[in-house]
Amino acid sequence: MVIAPNHSDPMAEPFSALPAGQRRRMLDLGPCWNDDIIAHRQAVIDCYTPILATAPKSPHVERNVAYGEHARQVMDIFEPVAAPGESGTALREAVLFIHGGAFVRGNKSVNGEVYDNVCHWFARQGKVAINVEYRLADEAPWPGGAQDVAQAIAWVHAEAARLRIDPSRIFLIGHSAGGTHAASCLFDPALTGSSPGLSEKVAGLVLVSARLFADASPRNPNAGPVRAYFGTDESRYAERSPLTHGARNTVPTMIAIAEYENRFLDDYGAAFFQTLLRARGVAPRFVQMRCHNHTSIVAHFNSGEAWLGREMLAFIASAPNAPHSP
Repeated sequence: MVIAPNHSDPMAEPFSALPAGQRRRMLDLGPCWNDDIIAHRQAVIDCYTPILATAPKSPHVERNVAYGEHARQVMDIFEPVAAPGESGTALREAVLFIHGGAFVRGNKSVNGEVYDNVCHWFARQGKVAINVEYRLADEAPWPGGAQDVAQAIAWVHAEAARLRIDPSRIFLIGHSAGGTHAASCLFDPALTGSSPGLSEKVAGLVLVSARLFADASPRNPNAGPVRAYFGTDESRYAERSPLTHGARNTVPTMIAIAEYENRFLDDYGAAFFQTLLRARGVAPRFVQMRCHNHTSIVAHFNSGEAWLGREMLAFIASAPNAPHSP
C-alpha cells in the first residue's frame, strides 16, 4: 500500500517547520536534487539545524557506548521521556537507527543535531532510541557494515534487561546506506548464517531511502562509493544486494521513500515492496514523502513535521512481538 501525506493535516505539510523562504528553497531543490546531491544535502542540513537546536530533546543521552572493539563500533543511547504514571521498572520498546553516508562517509551525528534528531523524536515517544555508528568501506568493505549492525543488535539484546528494554520489541531503522546494512544483516543468507537467531531478536525493520540494490551505473551519483563497498566485480553485485534476498525473511518491514531520491533508490524501494508482496502475500507498509528529498526525509524529524514519524509508530504498534531467542 502506498500512502502519501494528507496536506490538510498541518503536521503533514512538507517543510512546515521551516520559515517561508527556506521552505520555498526546499520545494525548489527537489526537482533538481540529483544535479548536486552533496551541495543539496548540505543545504537541507543548514535549513534544519537551527530548528532542531531549539526542539525538545531526550532527558539524557549516553554517548559512544562501545558494542565492539573498533573506534566506530559505538552507539549513543537516548533515554525515553517517561509516560505519566509509568513504572520505574517498566520495559520499553527500543529503536535502533542506522545512519547513511554512501558507505564511505557519515557519522551517527552530523553536527550534534542531524541524525540525533531521529533518536530525540523517538525518545519523546517513549522509546529507548539508539544511534548506531559502523565501520566505513575503506576499513570494512562488504559485508563489514552489515556485520556491525548485526553486532549492535546482538549487543542491545544482550543488554536489554540493564537498559529496561523489552527484548521482544526491538526495531531497526536504516537510512540510505544504513538501510542497506540493516536489510543485509537480516535477509542475506551469506550473513544470516554467521549471526544465527538474529532475525528473532528484531520485531520490525524500517527501510528509509535505502540502497537495496548495488549498481555502478554511470547515472548513479554514488557509483564510486558503491564500488568501494561492494567491490569492483560487478558480477557479484546482485548476490550481495538485499533486493535479491527479500523473500528469505518474514520480519515485518516498512519501506519509506522520498519523492526526490538519490537516483534509483525509489525504484529499489518499490521493487523491494513487490518482492515482499509476492513472497508474503500481504503488502508491507509503503510510504512516500511528497516534496521531500533523500536528506530531508530524516532531517525533518523532531522539527514539528510528524507525518512520517506517526506512520512509523503505527507500524511499530502493528508488529507482533519478536520470537526472540533467550
